[in-house]
Amino acid sequence: MLSNKTVLLTGGTGSFGNAFIQRFIDTDVKKIVIFSRDEDKQDLMRNEYRNSKLKFVLGNVRDYDIVHDAMRGVDIVFHAGALKQVPSCDFAPLEAVKTNILGTDNILRAAIDHGVEDVICLSTGKAVYPINAMGLSKALMEKVIINRARQLDEEENTTTTLKYIRYSNVFATRGSAVNIFTKQIKEGKPITLTHPEMKRSIMTVDEAVELALFAMENGESGDLFVYKARRTTLQNLAECLQEIYNAKNREIEIIGARHGEKMEETILSQDELVRAIDLGSFVRVPMDKRGLNYMDKDNIKENKRNDLDKDTVRLEMRVPSLTLDDVRLMIDKNWVKECDLEDLETPSDKD
Repeated sequence: MLSNKTVLLTGGTGSFGNAFIQRFIDTDVKKIVIFSRDEDKQDLMRNEYRNSKLKFVLGNVRDYDIVHDAMRGVDIVFHAGALKQVPSCDFAPLEAVKTNILGTDNILRAAIDHGVEDVICLSTGKAVYPINAMGLSKALMEKVIINRARQLDEEENTTTTLKYIRYSNVFATRGSAVNIFTKQIKEGKPITLTHPEMKRSIMTVDEAVELALFAMENGESGDLFVYKARRTTLQNLAECLQEIYNAKNREIEIIGARHGEKMEETILSQDELVRAIDLGSFVRVPMDKRGLNYMDKDNIKENKRNDLDKDTVRLEMRVPSLTLDDVRLMIDKNWVKECDLEDLETPSDKD
């Protein structure tokens, strides 16, 4: 898949980067370039893997010059670098703009300039009908990707393809509800929920990597890909963890929603569902190639296909519900050291 390829991972010291390295470090990939602004994590990763295939570049996606230099000789880019914490972005919205929007454009421009084969940008379901600064910045990031892809299409530039994927909530990554809940279980405290009926989609970091790879292999420039992740209420997730770890304290305390949180998140908009193509575990949404001349004959045909009335045919997204067994399997496959739960009895301990 990546035989003799040089891959650049922005935000490469995060969960996606670690999962990607674990999957490909022992394959015939030529080089994996880790681009991030966290020198401490780079040093930890360098000492953990001690592998000559890894190259580390310290820099910020906001700095075009360093991004452009890091792109030399790169074949594939997975752009995971971003500001992702919802309340933090709400209190510093311009920082989200600089990193998530302008930083992404730096990645795209540098990749196009160097003739990179594929750029896969990581977005989020929070970009769909966004109500917080993080989601808004990611929604505009997606528009930037589409705009650059349109420009390549108009120029008949087939050297570089630009695609993007939308994540659901990734299980047991830093700062996730799973890590918070498990820490509270360990300490014998009540689990704190924002709202018991708040609904989220959950995927593993391995599924996130698989989604990115699927987009790389199966997409055209401007395409969006999503994964049919499992759906759950926060209360169901909390109760599953309490059951798995035989929590002594089964109390659940409702603390109310934080800044910018939705009761229910969706992964595709109604407009996107009109164009969506079901590919089994994945969904592809081709780029809308209509121009600004909506009176053009070909555009009128597309306008009618994209009508947003109730009779318009849309893909019906059928996604599984998260079960207790799902959570057990996710914990077994995606245990995170940061959880610091050595005192808890995990499923593998019971077997």
